[in-house]
Amino acid sequence: MKKIILIPVFALLLSISSYAQKLDREKIKALKIAHITEQMDLSAKEAQAFWPIYNTKEEAENKLREQSSKRRKDKKVENLSETEAKALLLEMVEIENKKQELHSKFITDLLNILPAKKIIALMQADHSFKKKMIQEYRQRHQADKSKK
Repeated sequence: MKKIILIPVFALLLSISSYAQKLDREKIKALKIAHITEQMDLSAKEAQAFWPIYNTKEEAENKLREQSSKRRKDKKVENLSETEAKALLLEMVEIENKKQELHSKFITDLLNILPAKKIIALMQADHSFKKKMIQEYRQRHQADKSKK
């Protein structure tokens, strides 16, 4: 009887956890959009042209990141033969090349709609946002350590 009750409870907790993670990702995405918008100072016309291009690039980057992560997680280095390791390494290089191609295309597309200064402002905003997130993570991590 206890097992029957525990299964739905466990499933509920698991779904709550994944829902919370999704909310966290959405919150971070919203913070990033606000940060970029503030830093770039886009006009309404520029924003209308910029965000679809940016969102498409982000989706493609996320797919490549997931693909790369999945490949590396699926394989343990110590269990690979030299041939398998070489194939995995070549796949990783190919994914990195695709990321670079994606970035180059993104910059080219942006140059058609924005001045170069605003594209540089985007790069700086992206970098400062990542730096800010890392700092907040470290602060939380330090606070968690001090509580223990």
